[in-house]
Formats: sequence, structure tokens, C-alpha cells
Amino acid sequence: MSAAGPAPPDPRALSLNTATVKVRWDLARMIDGCARHGIRGISPWRDKLAELGVGEAARRIRAAGLTVTGLCRGGMFPAADEAGRRAAIDDNRRAIDDAAELGAQCLVLVVGGMPAGSKDLAGARAQVRDGIAAVLPHARAAGVPLAIEPLHPMYAADRACVNTLGQALELCDALDPGGAGVHARTAADGGAWAPAAALGVALDVYHVWWDPALDAQVARAGAARLHAFHVCDWLVPTRDLLEDRGMMGDGVIDLRRLRGLVEAAGYRGLHECEIFSSRDWWQRDPDEVLATMKARHASHC
Repeated sequence: MSAAGPAPPDPRALSLNTATVKVRWDLARMIDGCARHGIRGISPWRDKLAELGVGEAARRIRAAGLTVTGLCRGGMFPAADEAGRRAAIDDNRRAIDDAAELGAQCLVLVVGGMPAGSKDLAGARAQVRDGIAAVLPHARAAGVPLAIEPLHPMYAADRACVNTLGQALELCDALDPGGAGVHARTAADGGAWAPAAALGVALDVYHVWWDPALDAQVARAGAARLHAFHVCDWLVPTRDLLEDRGMMGDGVIDLRRLRGLVEAAGYRGLHECEIFSSRDWWQRDPDEVLATMKARHASHC
């Protein structure tokens, strides 16, 4: 990476997270849209996957020649009782099986917050650790890397009590010491990039751009632990903490610098655009959204 930053991205390195066009398109239309716009990757959410059916989705994705950069999402481990915790583990095992059938490069884990009525943040984090430990052998056996996605601290109570890349990597080191691989970047994979460790991280710029320790933690993660890279932008002002993400270039995140950071650490996967935007992008024609994604990826990532 030069002092001026990295060169513009390879235009083939873009992937669509289906949340970006979830309001107006079903998964079949999302797959067709990616093929029509020359977008090479897709990351389905499980609700859209369930509507189409995992087998049919896998068939259509393969026919379109798309890379499945991730399946969204597993996680949500903490619960108020043992029955709830067991149900979460069972659901994650089903998600792993779906990810395997799709050939997904990872299953993204949004780990969950504190159970309703609880104030025990440490206890919730312990449940997350125990939940990942319970499903990791199944993921290894299925050949599906798990990617912990740290979420912005504003979500610590209800969505994710893992809030920094450093916290996520502590879990990786504790539960998957040495980064025992389920995939290897070898000729056996046709030379294609694939996550190397069974447990790693999904780095979403929306959630981590503010972290003063980010540079050091990305370097710590390295190629083995960096399973996914999600892009969008942080708007000022942000009108809704969940559903007011910006298109790349509309906010304050230095996206090109962050891409250079993950690539310097060894990441060679696609760049997945994930935008929750109830007031703006969800209301637009999805073909316009995908065309804008491509242009902004080239100009700002």
C-alpha cells in the first residue's frame, strides 16, 4: 500500500449482501440481478434462503457462476434458560448445513446480546463462548468456516455483546488455537481464495471503523482469520442506528484505507456491500442500487 493508499479495487471483487435489496426483491431476483450487473458474489440472508429453498438457491447460484461470500446469519446464542440455549445451538447447526450446501465461504455469526430482562453482560459473553464452542466441531466437519462479526457497541445489549475486533479475536484464539483450517489456499481449491481458519471474523466497516485499535487488530487477524469484508458508509447524522447506513462515499468512513488495511493483512476475498436503509436505498429500484454499488465500489473502496 502506497502513501497515497491502495489502487482502485478490482471491479470483479464486489459481492451483494442481500440485505441491501431485501425489500423489493426475492432471492431468485437477487441472483439474476447479480448476473445481469456483472457482480460476482452474493451473501444471502436466511429468511430469503428459506423462501426459495436451499437446494434451489444453490442450483441457481451455481448456474449464475456466483461466489457465496457468506451466509447471514448464525449466532444469537444467549438465552434466559437452557432450552433457549439448546434451541440456538440447534439453529446454528442447521445454518451450518445450509452454508455447506450453498458452498458459502463462511457462516457469519451475529452472536447475540443479553437475554430479555438481564443485566449480566459478562454472562452473555460467556454464553456466546460456550455456544460457539458447541457448534464449532459441526462446522469443521461440514467444512464451513465461522466468522464472528463484532458489532458497534450500540448493539451490545440486544444484538451482539462482542463489540470490537479484539474481542472477536480473543474468542478465536481461545476456541480455535492456531487457526486449525477447514480450507487451505491450495491448488485443491482451484487456486481460489478461501478462509483458512475454522473460526475467524467478518469485518464490517460500519461496526469497526471508529476503533483506535483497529489497525493492530487487523494485522493480528491476518489472512487466516479474516473471513469476510463488508462495506457501506456511516452517515452524519445517522437517523436510525439500524436502518440508516450509507452507500459507499456518502459518509465519513475512509473505505479505501480500510480495504488497504485488510489486503495488507492478507485478505483476498470479495468486498461485500451490506446496506440497511429503510428511508433511502430500500425504497429505490434494486437495479439502480446495484448499478450505484458498482460505481461507488470503484470510486470509493
